[in-house]
Amino acid sequence: QVQLAESGGGSVQAGESLRLSCTASGYPDSIYCMGWFRQAPGKEREGVAAIDYVKITKYADSVLDRFTISFTISKDNTEKTVYLQMSGLRPEDTGMYYCAAGEGISWWELLRSDAYVTWGQGTQVTVTS
Repeated sequence: QVQLAESGGGSVQAGESLRLSCTASGYPDSIYCMGWFRQAPGKEREGVAAIDYVKITKYADSVLDRFTISFTISKDNTEKTVYLQMSGLRPEDTGMYYCAAGEGISWWELLRSDAYVTWGQGTQVTVTS
C-alpha cells in the first residue's frame, strides 16, 4: 500500500520561495504519477503540478514559470520523493497543499484530482503580502 508523507509548508512573504517534499513508500514499482494539488478555504481542490514516471510534467497556468516539479528515486527503488519548488509566491498561492499518487494517468488527466487514488495529509502554505 502506498503511503505519502509531505513536508516543507510554512508562512512566507510574497515573492519568497518554498520547497515542498512528498515521499512515497510502499509502492511495488516506479511506474506511477505524482501530483501536487492545493485547496484554499471555500474553494475546490485544484491541480498545481504533476509529473509522470518518464518525467513529463504538467502545470496549472497560474503557476507556470514559477513552480517546478521534480522527483528522485531511492537507490533501492523503494521510495520516490517528489518536490515542488515554488518561487515568486503570491497571496493567492495560499492553501493546503496535497501530494497525490496514481497509476496509468494520461497527460490530459495529470491535474485532475479524480485520477489519483492515494493522497497525503497535506501541508499548509501561507503567503502574506
